Amino acid sequence: MKIATFNINGVNRRLGNLIAWLTMSKPDVVCLQELKATDGQFPKAAIETAGYGAVWRGQAAWNGVAILARDSEPVVTRTELPGDPSDTQSRYIEAAVNGILVSSLYAPNGNPQPGPKFAYKLAWHARLSLHAAALFETGLPVVLAGDYNVVPEPRDIYPTRSYDDNALVQPESRAAFRQLLDQGWIDALRKVYPKEELFTFWDYRRNRWQRNAGLRLDHILMSRKLARRLKDAGIDRDVRGREGASDHAPVWIVLRD
Repeated sequence: MKIATFNINGVNRRLGNLIAWLTMSKPDVVCLQELKATDGQFPKAAIETAGYGAVWRGQAAWNGVAILARDSEPVVTRTELPGDPSDTQSRYIEAAVNGILVSSLYAPNGNPQPGPKFAYKLAWHARLSLHAAALFETGLPVVLAGDYNVVPEPRDIYPTRSYDDNALVQPESRAAFRQLLDQGWIDALRKVYPKEELFTFWDYRRNRWQRNAGLRLDHILMSRKLARRLKDAGIDRDVRGREGASDHAPVWIVLRD
């Protein structure tokens, strides 16, 4: 089984890119983020034509998450992150697909920091940690996939001082990601590539793609039970270089049956 996560940065604007990648890569499960579309604007028909069932939670102009499943229909188990009923931002969806519980998450960016946006980011991550701990304790095979908006370590960003004040690299942000690993979740990319330079995001500005000035923001975390089935993992970097591309590249894992 191949499971992928892809911050599409506007699902309708980049629908051609998405369909081309689905046709080429043929993932069995896809977690999408930053749909930037309401529920009614989600391109269900085009995705079904490509061979995928889908569940989603949209939001006008911002956020939005979805889970796609090839030749099947995901079974929704949750459409929001628990812990704050007043939070109306569409940043989390969870579904069962072929015996695996899959979540697609889009964590807050948190900039500028310090300030209310950074406080929201940390509070959201605290809620994610609580929910993740509960999922981990079930013993079920679980994948937490998406754009965490955290650069976990200094090696996950190109050499620069320009991000020193950015919320993505702050000690509090990195501690929130580390808390998940401390619970026992396995970072799939680092499991397969423990020492390599890995980037999943390249800003559109200042020729960062051309200079390979990237960051690793997109992560697939697996429960320990599922990690035993990990066969391979990777980043479809070439997708970032296509015309009209998202500023993120898809990240994927392959699991043994």
